[in-house]
Amino acid sequence: MFGLERMRALHAVATHGTVAAAAVALHVTPSGVSQQLAKLEREAGQRLLEPHGRSVRLTTAGHVLARHAERILAQVEQARTDLDLLRDDVTGTVRVGAIPTTVHALLPPALALLRDRHPGLEVTLEEGEAEETLPRVVDGALDVAVLESWEHRPVAVPATVSRTTLLHDVADLVLPASHRLAHRKTVDLAEVDDVPWIGWSAGSGCYDWLAHVLRRHGVNARISCTIGNYPTQLALVAGNVGAAVVPRLGRDTVPDGVRVLATRPALNRTIYAVTRSEDEERGAIRACVDALTVASERFQNLT
Repeated sequence: MFGLERMRALHAVATHGTVAAAAVALHVTPSGVSQQLAKLEREAGQRLLEPHGRSVRLTTAGHVLARHAERILAQVEQARTDLDLLRDDVTGTVRVGAIPTTVHALLPPALALLRDRHPGLEVTLEEGEAEETLPRVVDGALDVAVLESWEHRPVAVPATVSRTTLLHDVADLVLPASHRLAHRKTVDLAEVDDVPWIGWSAGSGCYDWLAHVLRRHGVNARISCTIGNYPTQLALVAGNVGAAVVPRLGRDTVPDGVRVLATRPALNRTIYAVTRSEDEERGAIRACVDALTVASERFQNLT
């Protein structure tokens, strides 16, 4: 009903005795204070000030409302203090869900950094694709999700979620060393029409993405093996089982018998950390995202 700035003006007059002194305390002009008080009188429907010599004084209604203003302003200040403490508090538990490639490459150094910086913070981690973790961030079951968004198949992020870019990654084609194209540096996926494909687990976003990419390049999407980790996919490629598309973040070493080729056009993705917008300034969540950012920068510096 009553505007906070108008209540602040009334409280200042009650505390300092005059409009001029209230204006000095509030760092505004006396006319600014008078305008706020006039608006407050209209909201209250009663006179709050009355002439007193060359100055003014509070009426009975003014004193009553000034006491309420004092309590309201104290509560507002306490709310600000509580929020500041929450922002700086890096204790408790942060629940993180992350795609497998980042669990392997980014989360170990990020969690080690968090442990060193904030020993009072407990982090729980679970592996999951974006279609699993993003809804859980939205509904509050997870605090942070690390997920991927492919250039031609971007993830839809709800308006209630904030995202931080961690890094940009590229997926390469991997072929058996004996394949007819294995000597090349760059290929169009449409050229790879003579081998089955090795993809992520059926029904996952990664599986759907691969099928989408192959169709987009006019390739018969014959995905014969569905394996939920890239090291095993690489091992199968080394065994001449088929071809695969593997992000650079998802491979440490390339086994013998495997050749890595760039694709034309490149297959790009962005790795994000997402949080609920209302929680992004919580100290513990901010610390977690900061650690993920540092780990991502270090990874990029090494590659």
